[in-house]
Amino acid sequence: MADSLFNTLQAQAYKAGVTPRTKDSQMWFRRKLMNMRNINRQKLLRDSAVEKVQRPRMGDMYMFYYDAKHKDTLPYYDQFPLIIMVEKAPKGFYGINVHYLPLPLRAKFFDALLATATDDKYDEGTRLRTRYRMIKNVQKLRYFKPCFKHYLTSQVDSRIVKIQPTEWEVAMFMPVQRFKGATATQVWKDSKAMI
Repeated sequence: MADSLFNTLQAQAYKAGVTPRTKDSQMWFRRKLMNMRNINRQKLLRDSAVEKVQRPRMGDMYMFYYDAKHKDTLPYYDQFPLIIMVEKAPKGFYGINVHYLPLPLRAKFFDALLATATDDKYDEGTRLRTRYRMIKNVQKLRYFKPCFKHYLTSQVDSRIVKIQPTEWEVAMFMPVQRFKGATATQVWKDSKAMI
């Protein structure tokens, strides 16, 4: 089986001498991924590097297809969210969809989130501390406001796949958002106004 996009990019970063989870690393991934076009989202979900899950766990990162229940009345929504699970919600879950932030703010938010990690191993057991009552009170995490969304389990339109902690950095800057109802530029402008 061919290497996943995650593995390919991580190998390239390693060969370039990039130290994971540093400011230099974030800049490297942003530059590398910024101009990537036509990433196959279906393949990303089928990829062997991601773990399919039945029940999302708080503090983990996930991606999936989503068909918003109220899409006819929403100004816009993301059909392919990349979320950090916050907590259970009525008929679904709350998640922070980082696609609602432009890349510079996403990088700042990611830095602040990494400070909440349960450990610095970035292995299977590493999670982010993202309980709503905690993130709403931390100034460095204020970027979550436009990203905080309620997802209905019935509207998830694919398998939910877990992004491993070693791949958070790649996923964070991958241009796979799929906004319906507005362009990414408009969504990001609105998000900046909310913060």
